Amino acid sequence: MSGTCSTDPVLWFFGTGSFAAGCLAYLADKVRFDLIVTSPPSAGGRGMKMIASPVDVLCESLGLQVFRSAKVSSEPGLLARLTESPPDCILVVDFGQKILEPFLSGPKWGCVNIHPSLLPSYRGAAPVQRALLNGESVTGVTLFRLVEEMDAGPVLLSAQYNTDGAANAGDLLKILAEKGSELYLLGVKCLIEGTCEYRDQDSESVTYAPKITNKEAECFWSWPSRRIFFTVRAMNPSPGAFLKIGTKRMKIWEAALSPLSGSPGEVLGFSDGFPVVGTAEEAVILLSVQPEGKKRLSGEEWARGIRLKKGDFLL
Repeated sequence: MSGTCSTDPVLWFFGTGSFAAGCLAYLADKVRFDLIVTSPPSAGGRGMKMIASPVDVLCESLGLQVFRSAKVSSEPGLLARLTESPPDCILVVDFGQKILEPFLSGPKWGCVNIHPSLLPSYRGAAPVQRALLNGESVTGVTLFRLVEEMDAGPVLLSAQYNTDGAANAGDLLKILAEKGSELYLLGVKCLIEGTCEYRDQDSESVTYAPKITNKEAECFWSWPSRRIFFTVRAMNPSPGAFLKIGTKRMKIWEAALSPLSGSPGEVLGFSDGFPVVGTAEEAVILLSVQPEGKKRLSGEEWARGIRLKKGDFLL
């Protein structure tokens, strides 16, 4: 951020997940972070191997040094560094750890967070997924100052985004990571210049976005088509929306809406080769599916492989 003032600010970055990595990837060649902190590798996947965080992986690819801590607010080395040479600001994104004192007030400008919603709406772990699940046409991203209460601090900047511009939650998170990073650059500039104005969140308009559970990923043909469509968008890339056909699960990775009507689960026809299936209200077009135990396929390829025809039922 050279050129913004005579002395560049001292900035730290705390982040762990994919959204954090997306923000850091955008900012890496625009901001010099004096310290990057992430959570240590955790066990996961088949065989429960130790897996480095997305931020850790990104830093390795960019040649950036990273500090790993499982309990940042009580880490002796970080506490000593904060006391001896506090930063001007700490950017905390998708970190997975609660930030406590003295980190909240130790930096000159405190800690700021990029949150992928228009606060006070959708505070919590899954704002993008919840917004898509609820069929929101507009969401956004907010830059705000951290306080001890979750996502409750005063707002510095925010920007709206039309959800129709993204196919699914993963796409939308990538877009909002970039837009949120742009807000951060503007925020640092106004903090340097002393022109920032924080505004308190409206406590009466608060809504929450708790973590998505695997159970919520299950869809039913007895639902209206729009509910299935919203669920498919929200659950991609994780955990993936699914339906049960017989005793087996089939994931639906991409779907579209159709105005056709018929019985729930009935194959009403085909749209450019993709099966159109009836629901409680109208129908959905299966664009990309993954039968249990098999690879992901286009809906057209899957339908052709099982010789699906009009009038069949997927129950």
